[in-house]
Amino acid sequence: MRIIRGKYGRRRFDVPGNITARPTTDFARENIFNVIENIVDLDGATALDLFAGTGAISLEFLSRECASVTCVEKAATQYNFIRRVVQQLNAANINVLRGDALRYLETCRSAYDIVFADPPYDMPGFAEVPARILSSGAVRPGTLVIVEHSKAHDFSSLPGFFDHRQYGSVNFSLFRVASPDDSSSQPSESNQQ
Repeated sequence: MRIIRGKYGRRRFDVPGNITARPTTDFARENIFNVIENIVDLDGATALDLFAGTGAISLEFLSRECASVTCVEKAATQYNFIRRVVQQLNAANINVLRGDALRYLETCRSAYDIVFADPPYDMPGFAEVPARILSSGAVRPGTLVIVEHSKAHDFSSLPGFFDHRQYGSVNFSLFRVASPDDSSSQPSESNQQ
């Protein structure tokens, strides 16, 4: 696994063979971060990475100067790997939590600038994940939400949806949380692929 850009750019880490996560490909990660950086200034932003897997997304946020990153991962192997990489980087502004991402959302009282979620594609209840994020305490007006998913899902009817990106077999739906009295703050829909 490699960090693509930023202060830790080009650093590589050997992922243990027993990790069961499906990491976002470098190609998809590089492209979605280009999109994110055109929407949000990551320098000083706060980010939440749900279903963190190998931590590649969290580390990319960290490398690109987010003020703080919280990542949530349930599996012990992945959690331990992320902790080991964070120690190697000597990074202090990342909070690695071991636990269920959806349970974290239920109790979350801190809103973030960016929420990224990459649930297992075969997870029961996958289709409800974006709505659960959008209605949680992890978001506030202006929060950018990115959900990675397979082509089997279409989230374009959910509130705040404004873009869909596809890179190979990887799909991303993007949402922007509007303030209750202003729906005009939504970026224009481009649906570029």
